[in-house]
Amino acid sequence: MSFLVLTFVLISCSSITYLLCRNRVLYKIKATESQPKSLPKYYGQNAIIWSFFPAFILLLALTILTPKLLDSFYSQRISELFSDLSSAQIQLNLSKVKNIVRGAVTSDDALINVIANEFASSSRSFGIIKSLSIVLLSMLCSMIFIRRVNLSSNARDSVEKFMRVSFLTAAIIAILTTIAIIASLSFEAIKFFSLYNFFDFIFGLHWAPNIAIRDDQVAAQGSFGMIPVLLGTIVVATIAMFVALPIGLFSAIYLAEFASKPVRDIIKPILEILAGIPTVVYGYFAALTAAPFFRDVGAGLGISVSSESALAAGSVMGIMIIPFISSLSDDVIRSVPQSLRDGSFGLGATRAETITKVVLPAALPGLIGAFLLAVSRAIGETMIVVMAAGLSAKLTVNPLETVTTVTVQIVSLLTGDTEFDDIKTLSAFGLGLALFTFTLLLNVLALTISRRLAERYD
Repeated sequence: MSFLVLTFVLISCSSITYLLCRNRVLYKIKATESQPKSLPKYYGQNAIIWSFFPAFILLLALTILTPKLLDSFYSQRISELFSDLSSAQIQLNLSKVKNIVRGAVTSDDALINVIANEFASSSRSFGIIKSLSIVLLSMLCSMIFIRRVNLSSNARDSVEKFMRVSFLTAAIIAILTTIAIIASLSFEAIKFFSLYNFFDFIFGLHWAPNIAIRDDQVAAQGSFGMIPVLLGTIVVATIAMFVALPIGLFSAIYLAEFASKPVRDIIKPILEILAGIPTVVYGYFAALTAAPFFRDVGAGLGISVSSESALAAGSVMGIMIIPFISSLSDDVIRSVPQSLRDGSFGLGATRAETITKVVLPAALPGLIGAFLLAVSRAIGETMIVVMAAGLSAKLTVNPLETVTTVTVQIVSLLTGDTEFDDIKTLSAFGLGLALFTFTLLLNVLALTISRRLAERYD
């Protein structure tokens, strides 16, 4: 059975265990006329924990280890049957065996076919053993727990302790994942900075990641000054925020303070539809509609507008992040206590004065968080910039010209047939580390401002 099927079986077994355990607790209460230390549902929840999680952990372990064990065994088998094979040739024959088992290819080699039949038989045997062991472990844990259920034990405390451990484990995994991302990014970035001067990268004004095809090639050294790329990112994100902030914030104010419930129930879902549109669709819209529109408008005004411009990309990106600002700002504004509004109205303030002088200042810490999320979304966008702003890194703040962003350059540097340890490829990690640091500083600044304002209005 597959992983999903076995998981569904475990969930079913755990559900049955919950019902059996709860019914046994109810039966004991009636038989002994004693009061348990916890409600019957907590005993059932404890039974779910013991019947599901040990078996699920075993399922994860066997799912990960079984293919490796099979590969190791049959790699050794191939090396014994075929003499004088290199490790690469052994892996090639093992891949051929797997493809034969899946039915993707056929082979005229009788010995390979024999190994393929053995591999298929072993896979079926391992699958049966895995399924039986997981189901039996779940049933065994269920029976042991149900038989030993004790009304004098505090099942609620056990469930709460398990939940605390689960939440702590999730938090630790998130922290370790963040540390691993930073470490992997920093390790590769250090390699890049060992090949290219750090200060030339940070303060360089020319970005041209060329690679030499010949030793005597002219201008093949490459220039990796990140200022043009970072400047393009800032220009596009700034245009996006100029579009998204007023529209998103004003729509949130209308929905939270002025709109009736029927109107809100119609407008809010329509706004949030924008969040579900794939970014590549926005890219098509930017390339086929927005960019030609701005170019034609510029031509009518006698202004030269590039067919791929920061203005087109930033404008469409702003439309994309409107629902992020609108939805979050709406929730923040609605969370402002009604007593603040009533006090303002009681002093004779109008609705507009109440919103601008009471509600928005009180909601400002949350609004800053919403704006920060929108900025991060704009900085990390790739597809719209690729399709509407281009790949050319120019040291300019003119929104009518072609620009590029950090994320677009990272994608272009990590694609292709360049060697991974080449300076051109490693420069992507330098850009990634710079973008991470820039975003981190932005988060710290916004968090500091938010906390200070929150203390002011508490």
